[in-house]
Amino acid sequence: MALPPRGRFNPRFNRQPEPEHRINDRIRVPQVRLVGDNVTVGVYPTDEARRIAQQQELDLVEISPNADPPVCKIIDYKKFLYEKKRKEKEMKANAKQSEVKEIRFTPGTDDHDFDFKAKHAETFLKEGNKVKAYVQFKGRAIMFQDRGQLLLLKFAERLADVGMLESMPKMEGKRMLAMFAPKSQKKKA
Repeated sequence: MALPPRGRFNPRFNRQPEPEHRINDRIRVPQVRLVGDNVTVGVYPTDEARRIAQQQELDLVEISPNADPPVCKIIDYKKFLYEKKRKEKEMKANAKQSEVKEIRFTPGTDDHDFDFKAKHAETFLKEGNKVKAYVQFKGRAIMFQDRGQLLLLKFAERLADVGMLESMPKMEGKRMLAMFAPKSQKKKA
């Protein structure tokens, strides 16, 4: 039994990917709603819309296939795809992913360290990130859970201007943690 040829000569691998939109001869509906530059907007028979696109040396591209009748636009398809990719890339760049920043305390954290960590948490919250503050208990320090809770509540009070406490401090294993979310930034008129 002969095996099919491997690599680039195998017809399964030479298939062109289907275009994202139906263009020109791939549009098989009887009527389309035509939009675009230098075109009178309206419903046309598909053949006439295709002829108008050919006269302008552009492509007939199906923009909204689910509409009744489907909406088609007369444009340069490659330029259309380029613009679409560029817009998607721009939107992706503008969409900032918020991160969760961690700040660690011990039950015996002194005031200077507390202030230093609180300033860092304020900058994180102003940047739009969430802050996960936790008190790490080691050895016998687990007996001082009340100190840890007081420390986290004091931390929440300090961050009240820029962030809000999402959940009250709770124990997870040998850690007591609290989550802080940034307050929504309202623009002043």
